[in-house]
Amino acid sequence: MLSLRAPPRTFSPPPWRRLGRHGGFAAPRCASAAAPAATLETAASPPASVSFPILVNGCTGKMGVSVAEAATSRGLHLVPVSFSSRENLGKTIQIGDTEIEIYGPSSREDVLSSVIDEFPDVVVVDYTAPDSVNSNAELYCELGVPFVMGTTGGDQQLLYKSVQDSNNYALISPQMGKQVVAFLAAMETIAVQFPGAFSGYRLEVLESHQAGKLDTSGTAKAVIACFEKLGVSWDMDRVSLHFCV
Repeated sequence: MLSLRAPPRTFSPPPWRRLGRHGGFAAPRCASAAAPAATLETAASPPASVSFPILVNGCTGKMGVSVAEAATSRGLHLVPVSFSSRENLGKTIQIGDTEIEIYGPSSREDVLSSVIDEFPDVVVVDYTAPDSVNSNAELYCELGVPFVMGTTGGDQQLLYKSVQDSNNYALISPQMGKQVVAFLAAMETIAVQFPGAFSGYRLEVLESHQAGKLDTSGTAKAVIACFEKLGVSWDMDRVSLHFCV
């Protein structure tokens, strides 16, 4: 929950009114811009003939399992391996008709290389852990495998640089819900076109998410960054967290 408290009323024109309107829209780096609703709806229901191999890393977590189940329900070929951020798990999990073997970080390069040999057009979806973000992304870029990074945390600037330097294909987003993506795109536009519009306001942030979440929401960070461009000063350590069971 974000709340803004107005400063004492003044009669000087706000900075954005003095500066004028800035044109253009900058999409988040290394991430796809929000598509029109009609396009998103179409993408949500692909033809039955569309299929490609997908490797979901983080199948030991709720999001990883949900993505893997959604992929199989849409007819995609689920690769029967997955990376975990922990070693020595020695376990397999069942997703639909596919038995997935879980590998620790030390096996990532060998396993992914073998997967690419067998499935050259594989796409990786990552929902692992914050401390695995950068090392996983660097491996994907090194091997030239396109990936979707749904895991938040890590060094985001290094993450973007790894993708840009390698010219690898990647979609990096703190949120995969189309409504929230549209909201973030709108916030980016407002921040660019009306810099300083909220100068003097005080921002309060209350974040609520499941108890298993390991880091501050990437969505909250993105929204706060927009408000900073709009003139609101903020310290990320001041986010109030509320955990749900």
